[in-house]
Amino acid sequence: MPEGHSIHRIARHFDDVFVTQQLRLASPQGRFVEGAELLNGRRAVASEAYGKHWFLYFDNELVLNVHLGMYGAWTFGGQQHSSIGAPRKIGEQEDHTGGAVELTEPRPTTRVRIIGEHSWADLVGPAICRTLTIAEAQDVIDAIGPDPLRHDADPQRFYDVAAKTRRRIGAVLMDQKVIGGIGNIFRAEGLFRLNLNPHTPTNTLTHETHEAVWQDQVRLLEIGVETGRIITTDAKHRPGVELHDAWPEHANYVYQRQGKPCLVCGDDGIIVEELEARKLYWCTTCQQ
Repeated sequence: MPEGHSIHRIARHFDDVFVTQQLRLASPQGRFVEGAELLNGRRAVASEAYGKHWFLYFDNELVLNVHLGMYGAWTFGGQQHSSIGAPRKIGEQEDHTGGAVELTEPRPTTRVRIIGEHSWADLVGPAICRTLTIAEAQDVIDAIGPDPLRHDADPQRFYDVAAKTRRRIGAVLMDQKVIGGIGNIFRAEGLFRLNLNPHTPTNTLTHETHEAVWQDQVRLLEIGVETGRIITTDAKHRPGVELHDAWPEHANYVYQRQGKPCLVCGDDGIIVEELEARKLYWCTTCQQ
């Protein structure tokens, strides 16, 4: 599932390429016909991401809300183009190519096509694609925990939950009602970077540790927005490899590195197990 940095990149792309324009919307697949009709021909006025949800606001006070889920992906064409979402065979990097991409016939699976003045966007496979009122969109946002990538985020909401819950920290970080935008990779890598055992009850950790978790996620997610990749290794653990060259071989500490020596302790202690129906990667030596 695309993590929060990818959704923020989508929001910024729409802000750069489509906002202020009168847009044409259609649903080639036929599953979003009514929602697209409500927005077709209207002017986009704002684009924002909150956690793993994206919102495009229109001048008729309606909002397009998309959650990519496990299989959703955007393809952008025209003068500015790329692909963002899943499947991510090339990792978290957008698939940029040279030259303008002309408007072609949409795939039968295209949930919604958006056409602007110079560019277009196709969405396939989302978990959620719907048209909401502004009040309904706000209800969605209010149900999401603070997003580390947003300047208006209130980390105290995360600290308050963390101080009370006995749920394991490895589960809490994946709960979008507690903290928005963190997925499997950022969860695993963030806990490793702080030497935290993912099975530790969250309320047994100090407030300073809760703050460190938040601040490190802010840093890692910002790197994700900057590079289009999830790169979590510090420079000292990839000597001679620059940040933008780190993916994939030097990008992560534990994610999908089970059976390989740990970059920090050197032991063969990285394992993968299941925690609340999601794969959890961690180093049993560094994160005792």
